[in-house]
Amino acid sequence: MTAQKPALRLEGIVKTFPGVRALDGVSFEVMPGEVHALLGENGAGKSTLMKVLGGIYQPDDGTIFIDETPVTMGSPLDAKAKGVVFIHQELSLSEELSVAENIYLGELPAKSFGRVDWDKLHSDSAAILKRLNCKFTPQTIVGDLSIANKQMVEIARALTVDAKAVIFDEPTASLTDAEKVVLFDIINDLSQQGVGIVYISHRMDEIFTISTKISVLRDGEYRGSLTTAETNEDEVTQLMIGRSLDLGQKVEHAQTGKVAIEVRNLSCGSLYHDVNFKVRAGEVVGFYGLVGAGRTEIAETLFGLRTPTEGTILLDGEEVRIHSPVDAIRHGISLVPEDRKGQGLVLGMNCRDNMTLPQVGDLTAGPFVSDGAEIAIFDQYRDKLAIKTPSWRQRAGNLSGGNQQKIVIGKWLSMAPKVLIVDEPTRGIDVGSKSEIHNLIRDLAKQGYAVIVISSEMPEVLRVSDRVIAMFHGEIIREFTSEEVTEDNLVQAISGIRTDKVA
Repeated sequence: MTAQKPALRLEGIVKTFPGVRALDGVSFEVMPGEVHALLGENGAGKSTLMKVLGGIYQPDDGTIFIDETPVTMGSPLDAKAKGVVFIHQELSLSEELSVAENIYLGELPAKSFGRVDWDKLHSDSAAILKRLNCKFTPQTIVGDLSIANKQMVEIARALTVDAKAVIFDEPTASLTDAEKVVLFDIINDLSQQGVGIVYISHRMDEIFTISTKISVLRDGEYRGSLTTAETNEDEVTQLMIGRSLDLGQKVEHAQTGKVAIEVRNLSCGSLYHDVNFKVRAGEVVGFYGLVGAGRTEIAETLFGLRTPTEGTILLDGEEVRIHSPVDAIRHGISLVPEDRKGQGLVLGMNCRDNMTLPQVGDLTAGPFVSDGAEIAIFDQYRDKLAIKTPSWRQRAGNLSGGNQQKIVIGKWLSMAPKVLIVDEPTRGIDVGSKSEIHNLIRDLAKQGYAVIVISSEMPEVLRVSDRVIAMFHGEIIREFTSEEVTEDNLVQAISGIRTDKVA
C-alpha cells in the first residue's frame, strides 16, 4: 500500500525582518483530511509561517511542496490557484464592495467582452452563503455587516476553490457561539473531503475540540508535534512556553474599600435596561454573558460613547453626567476596549506616543510636546507592566498581542483613573501572556483600583473576579460572589434562568 503524501509541506523555511529572525529553518506538513493545530506564543512565528505559505511573504530560504512538488507562492492569488487558501485573523475585505464581489474578488465570472456575469456571481455566492447558514445576501455591502458576519465572508472565500489546504488564523475571535458551531461543521466537512486544515488559535478548548494533531513553534523554531487525543493542555503549554501554568487557579483577592462607582436603574434603549451594580476600590467585578447581552454597551455608556436613556451614574457617592469620553476621563473612568488594534492603539505610531496620546496636551514645553516627559511616562509603565519592546521607538503594530494590551492599559494607568474597565482583556493573546494579564488585573485591584472586567471566557471571569455579574438580553440576571459562583450556576444565569440555586 502506497503511503499517503502530505497535502502540503514546508521544509527549512527562513524569514528575517529588520533585526528579527522570525522563522529559523521551520519544517511543517499537513496530511489530506487532517486538522492540524499550529500553536505558539505571540511572536513565535505562526502567522509569519502561514503568510509564507499563503503567498503574502516570500521566504529567504526553504521550500514549499504541494503534493510533494516544489512550488513558489508569488502572491495570495497564486497560492489560491495552487489550492492554498488563507483565512486571515485581520480581516482583508473591501468594505465598499458587496459580499459577492468580496467572495470572488480577483476571479469574478465574466461574460463576453470581459463583462461581469452578475447573475452567476450572485447565484454562486448565494449557494456558499446558504452552506454557511448566513442570513445576509450576496448584494449586501460588506461595510454594513457586523464583525462576526465579515468573518463569515472571509470563510466563504475558502469555499470558492477546490482547496488542498485551508489556513484558519484565529477564525473564531469575532464569532458567536452559534457561528462557531457552523464553522466547526464546515471544517469537519472540508476534512472529510480530504482537505488539509491548518488551525491557529490561542483557545485550548477549540484546539482539543477540532484538531487531530498539534505542532508548536517557539521563538521562530519548530519545537515538536503531538497527537491531540494523546496529550493534554499542560503538556502543550510546557512545549509552547517552557513551563506549566495553572490558569484555573483562583487568585488571591484584595481588601476592598469604599464604593468607587455605582450605577442605578441605567437603561440604553433596547440594548440594556434597569441595570444596577456597585464596584468598590480594590475590587474586580466580572461581567459575563452571551454576545448581545449588553455588557460592552454598559462599558461604552460609562465611558461616554453611548448616552443612557434613563438612570444614574455615581462616582464616590456623587452623581455625574458623562456625555463623552472626555467627561469620563475627567471623572477618572478609563476603558480598555474590546478591539485593541482598531480602538485602543494607533498601530503605525510608536509605543511612547500611543501611551501618552490622551494626555499629550498636558505634556507641552512651550508650543512643543516635551519628549522627556513622554519618555519618562513610557519608561515608568514599561517597567511597571513588564512591556517587552526594544525601545519606545518600536511601532505598536510590531508588538505581540500581550504587549499591545499592556500599552493600552499603561496609557490609562498613567492618567491615574479611579475606575478601569477592561473589555475582553486577553482576546487573541497567547497562554503565557494571558496569565500575565490576569495577574496584572489582580495587582491593580491590590493597588486600590476599581476594576470591571468583561469577558466571553468563563475560566477568565472565574479566575480574576471578586464578584461576577451574569447578563441575559440586556438584564442583570444574577450576581455571584467568588465563593458561590460555579460554572453550572453561571451557565444557568446567562441562559436566562432566574434561580438562586443550582438545578
